[in-house]
Amino acid sequence: MSKDLTESTTSIDNLKPREVFVGEETDSEESSGSSGSTDDEVERERPKFECPPEYWHIQKLMKYLKTGNQTATVVALCCLKDHDLKEEVNQFAIQDMGGLEVLINLLETTDIKAIKLGALSILGELSQSENLRKAIVDLGAVPQLVKNLVDPAGDVRVLIGENIFHLARLKKARKDLRHWGGLPLLVDLLDVPEKLLQTSKNDLNPEDLEMLLIAESSAKGLWSASKSKKNMMVMMKTGAVPLLSKLIASVHIDVIKAAMGTLSQCVVEPGFQLAVQTEGMVKNIVKHLINEDDIELKTHCCDTIYYCGEDPITRNMVREAGGLDILVKIINDANNRKVKPLMAAATGAVWKTAMSPENVERFDSLRAVEILIKLLEDVDEDERVLANVVGALGQFVKLPKNRDVVRRIGGIPLMINLLNYTYLPLLENLAMVLKECAEDEDSMAVIEDNDGVRLIWSLLKNPAETVQANAAWCLVPCIRNVTNSGEMVRSFVGGLELMVRLLENESPEVLSCVCAAIAEIATDIENLAVISDHGVVPLLVDLVKTGNPQLRQHLAAAIGKCCAWGINCKLFGRLGAITPLVNFMAEGTPEVQRTTAMALHALSTNQFNCITMHESGVVRFLLSAVGSKDQILQEAAAGCLANIRKLALDAETKHLIKKKEEVETDEEN
Repeated sequence: MSKDLTESTTSIDNLKPREVFVGEETDSEESSGSSGSTDDEVERERPKFECPPEYWHIQKLMKYLKTGNQTATVVALCCLKDHDLKEEVNQFAIQDMGGLEVLINLLETTDIKAIKLGALSILGELSQSENLRKAIVDLGAVPQLVKNLVDPAGDVRVLIGENIFHLARLKKARKDLRHWGGLPLLVDLLDVPEKLLQTSKNDLNPEDLEMLLIAESSAKGLWSASKSKKNMMVMMKTGAVPLLSKLIASVHIDVIKAAMGTLSQCVVEPGFQLAVQTEGMVKNIVKHLINEDDIELKTHCCDTIYYCGEDPITRNMVREAGGLDILVKIINDANNRKVKPLMAAATGAVWKTAMSPENVERFDSLRAVEILIKLLEDVDEDERVLANVVGALGQFVKLPKNRDVVRRIGGIPLMINLLNYTYLPLLENLAMVLKECAEDEDSMAVIEDNDGVRLIWSLLKNPAETVQANAAWCLVPCIRNVTNSGEMVRSFVGGLELMVRLLENESPEVLSCVCAAIAEIATDIENLAVISDHGVVPLLVDLVKTGNPQLRQHLAAAIGKCCAWGINCKLFGRLGAITPLVNFMAEGTPEVQRTTAMALHALSTNQFNCITMHESGVVRFLLSAVGSKDQILQEAAAGCLANIRKLALDAETKHLIKKKEEVETDEEN
């Protein structure tokens, strides 16, 4: 053996982690995939126990391992395998005698294959322990494993893949694997002839079977390694995508599961999402959804559809492959209700695929809305499942017929009750689905009867900006369609002040939605008076320098509505809002130009504002807008021009009268 096995028996507790290499990157970016979990890398307190006979027997075996005698080493490794290494007392027996160091050193042996196999086999069992995993990585196991990936012995490479699968749950192991070049080696081992992937294991000769097992264990190693986004990029650059596509098309369920586990981790990256589409993986992914026996595999497939469902082409491919029917069947199966990861993944896949109108039509024929509403009735349902269900309903209720279905079967009160939860993704989706429901007057009546508007308004206090933005956006149709909206809004103590204070937010999304809500609030003159007293005008003027198109659109609408009270119109002009609004007309989109023209029309009721507009060169933009096909834009632009022209005519008339009076005075003299 290349290292002396009589090294110190120092306890692992006294060892220091291996030094970080110069120039090594920090693996700080972790993927958000839902498959697997990253272990907590905090040292765990050692449990107290009385040492049984097995503890002392294992310590004797560790002494034999350290003698350096090859025969004794092989025998000791075989005897160690006879013990249950999943028992903590046995694990600590090995650790206390410095056995982890010895086992890692044995990976450097080159003359006796049995020693390396024995060490890998034992490390594979020990690395499943959360207590020992970090210690093994800190002792430099990963570089030794990577070094042995080029070993010609296939059974050695199989065991290495299994070890990496367990160790790479730690961030340090994933970083070491990338640093020492292990990822390209693992990717290379995925390359298996397609014939082997389509042949039953019983019909394969030993060499072909070994190649298949190597590919499977390598895929498992990459599965854990792909929790790091940096590792994902390395895998993509080294050609992992087409190889994973081949493995997914295999007939071997273990190979498929390992490949799908890796893929479900990687598709959080846009490059992998595109690859799923271009490599034609969707058909095989949908096919594996039918597997009734393997819940984990179905979960990986649903996760992959969830992330890839952002692309409309992929959504269509899922529908054409029959995936929508299978997804509805999964979420409607009572047995699956107990498997929360599968339900979360499946409902998420339904949500994303429902972004296509064609898919919604198919879901409607499968009565998916009724099935989703039933999931909301389960008070013990997982929050992730609820968030995805509500997200899916948000896509369905964009169609008026589905709003009627949701209202008829009692879905609105169920969703309003969920507003009391604190799970942020759920609150974000609830605000959006209730916004769509509020567009329907009958549904709005149900929201009002269940005190939904008050609960939605309370979301404005949530510290999450996305929740704030969605809540403000939801309030727009609520205020517009609720009975006696002015009185209802005033009934919320501090509600109007809270809305105005949100104009001090720095998020363009929040500001856009709040401006849209203020424009709706200001349609009631009493509410406009209240928000004016709270200083809405200067806060709106502070935003006129924005370049965000959405914010410009709703800001202009809010300014136009707020001109209807007191001296607000004059105050907007005095604070310098006119010239930036003229720039909105010059640079804005059609939507921005429409609301800006309406704002300028309202502002032009003040003579001084008309002068500022004329000096800012607004006339030529208004003349162009008068020729637009947008009737609202036409009328607003024409009205603004009329006010400017009226002021000009009045000034000209006064000038003529004054001149006439001067002439008459001269003649009299």
